[in-house]
Amino acid sequence: MTSATQSVYDAAIRCVDDEAADLNELSQSIWSKPELNFEEKHAHEVLCNFLEKRGFEVERSYTGIETAFKASWDNFKGADTDEKRPHVVVICEYDALPEIGHACGHNLIAESGVAAGLGVKAALEAYGDLRGKITVLGTPAEEGGAGKSKLIDNGAFEDVDVAMMVHPTSMDATTPTCLAVISYTVTYRGHAVHASAAPWEGVNALDAAVMAYNGISSLRQQMKPENRMHAIISKGGTKPNIIPDHTEMEIFFRAITKHDLDVLVVKAMRCFNGAAITTGCQVEITSSMTPYDNLVSNIPLVELYEKHMATLAPEISLVRDHPFRGSTDMGNVSHVVPAIHPFYRIGEAINHTKDFTVVSGGPEAQGPTLTQGKVLAMVALDVMSNSELRENIKAEFQRGKNNF
Repeated sequence: MTSATQSVYDAAIRCVDDEAADLNELSQSIWSKPELNFEEKHAHEVLCNFLEKRGFEVERSYTGIETAFKASWDNFKGADTDEKRPHVVVICEYDALPEIGHACGHNLIAESGVAAGLGVKAALEAYGDLRGKITVLGTPAEEGGAGKSKLIDNGAFEDVDVAMMVHPTSMDATTPTCLAVISYTVTYRGHAVHASAAPWEGVNALDAAVMAYNGISSLRQQMKPENRMHAIISKGGTKPNIIPDHTEMEIFFRAITKHDLDVLVVKAMRCFNGAAITTGCQVEITSSMTPYDNLVSNIPLVELYEKHMATLAPEISLVRDHPFRGSTDMGNVSHVVPAIHPFYRIGEAINHTKDFTVVSGGPEAQGPTLTQGKVLAMVALDVMSNSELRENIKAEFQRGKNNF
């Protein structure tokens, strides 16, 4: 099995180096104007303009999602349209968090994705015998909006061989454990009366919420150690002298696989319904969140990533299976196409903090981010150059489906 040649890699690396200043400016532009889920109009515009200026065919508001985009380039123009071209997608994220801005470094994810796209395009242009299609895919609303899931539903990944992205953190990990997640709002309705004058006439919705909360807390004794539940009682009544007739509890469930998540939710539903029966309340259980699937890292792709990281940054010690306990809609992508989502270190700060916001906009993040763009480009070029490798990637993906 062969990979792309060093001269092909060098063409991609030179392109990223040549574009380094402009890539930094692009990242800074996004970082300086943080935008929330599906409101990323500035980021959408500057990313589309940047890629269009460099020869990509750009589709704005891709598949009807206002702040999504698709920017593609291939060297099959005029070639036999029946010939299958390897199609690699590198993913950009660019939404921010409320109040603390780019505290998850999505401006850097956008930069690394664009850098990878530019590198692959440059290599394909320089070496016309290497056939392939590269797409830089703009995916809004990772922070709870499930933008990638909506793109999946709209067919954005139907002709894709592999999908890749990287994520800045405080660690270097090639196969982070990102959990499947779903959230629910549990509403109890009872009957309000004066809490002292005639409490026996009331139906206490707060008792139901507290009972449900204690019930799911008890479940933790029989829960797998990797799984998570976290809840708050967001509405608990109005005044102490009124029996509460309306309470709400918000809860997140996370698990190592979709199957484990389903099992956990079934057990919790018994707690919610049992509390309603015990107290005489009515219960309503709703979820407005699109579930995020667990991340499945494709090992042949991971091995390519590790190989190229060892070449470009041999001083970095990579780890696998880091016990990260967050979630990402890249998990959903990894269930429909072979995918990787490595973490890379930009400092000591922890994601979703003000300190991380500072680091994600600082100069110390630029070197590692450009390295990631180069590595993703090199992985993509390997995928395009080797049909046997593509078959191995696909076979591993099919085997992994049994454990989704």
